[in-house]
Formats: sequence, C-alpha cells, structure tokens
Amino acid sequence: MLAYASWTGTRKNLDGLKAAGWRLLTGPHIMKGRKEKLPKWTDGTVAPYMLDNGAWTAFQQQEPFDGEAFEECVRIAGKGADCIVVPDIVEGGLDSLAFSMSWMPYLKGYRVLLAVQDGIEAEDVRQHLGPRVGIFVGGSTEWKLETARVWGRLARSVGCHLHIARVNTAKRIRLCQFVQADSFDGTSATRFLCSLPRLNNALRQQTIWGLS
Repeated sequence: MLAYASWTGTRKNLDGLKAAGWRLLTGPHIMKGRKEKLPKWTDGTVAPYMLDNGAWTAFQQQEPFDGEAFEECVRIAGKGADCIVVPDIVEGGLDSLAFSMSWMPYLKGYRVLLAVQDGIEAEDVRQHLGPRVGIFVGGSTEWKLETARVWGRLARSVGCHLHIARVNTAKRIRLCQFVQADSFDGTSATRFLCSLPRLNNALRQQTIWGLS
C-alpha cells in the first residue's frame, strides 16, 4: 500500500518521508506561490507524487473551487503524476459525481481517481471505473469510515485502484489495510515528523481484523 504525505518545504520532514518510502501529494493549494512546481526531495530529485484538485482546501476555507488553478497544475504536473484526483464537491453527493464527470473529457489520457462523497453509492460509479479510473474516498469523516468496506469491495470487483483520503492515525491505516486500499494520504507526517515512525510501523503490518 502506497502512502502519500502532503508536500512540505521542511527539509527534515522531507528527508524522513523519503527514507520511509512515502510519496508526496501536491495540488493547487500546495503549489501556489512556490518557485519549484514539482515536488522534490532535498537532493533536488523529483519525488513520486499524486496530484490533488484542491477541492478539500477550498471547502475548508469556504472558497469556490478554482478550476483554472487546477488546470494549470495539470499542465505543469499532470504528466508525471501517479494519478490525478478529478475535481469534486466535498460532501456533494450526486452533484459531486456530475461535476466530476464534466471534467473527465479534460483529463482523458491521464490515470485518475474519481472522488466518492456522502450520498454516493457503489452502483452510481461502477460503470465509470476501470484500470485507469480508480476510487478516491473523500467525504465527511463519519461517512468515510462507515462506507470504507463498500468501496473496498467495489474496487476489488472491478479491478480498480482504491485510495482513501485524510488518513492520519495508525488505526486509520489498519482500516485501509483491512479494506485492501492501494494507497492513502494524510498530513500528520507532513506536520509532525515524530508521528512518522508510528504510522510507518502500522503501514508495515498486515491486518486480519476489522475496525469500527
């Protein structure tokens, strides 16, 4: 399972993440104002990374989604990204899905993750998934935890990538393992390097039990 941490300018944290085998998450909210547009390690090499769309940060800051900033990020960093999170509406249900689908023609040719949000069910997205279109489990924390197993079953049934967002504790990592997620992201190791050993230890363990 791949682990992504938000790109940080703190050199000590970057070195720790690289040594632990983590990857970086970037997007409009992170790239804004940076001279270096591609995530790099402290030795100057480009890190493996995922490209987020910035919708979560806009939601938190009560700002409208910036489509132009997202498009600029795709032009700069889309080609080298492991995958790109299709624009979505946080907790937006089927409106979010419709919004995401309107962006799919623009992202044709990229490997993308389709965000699922509160109110979306497995059969709403099944037809859109495949080898190059995976699942990004967003939404509210409560909904994410309640439905994680649903998305795990769906991803396995269609053979697509499963990513779970905002995973910042060992318990959440074990849940990701239980539902057989392919990757997750979080900010804990970005902000607090002291949390990395605990998270990395959980990442290395195999879990055979479920968590509520």
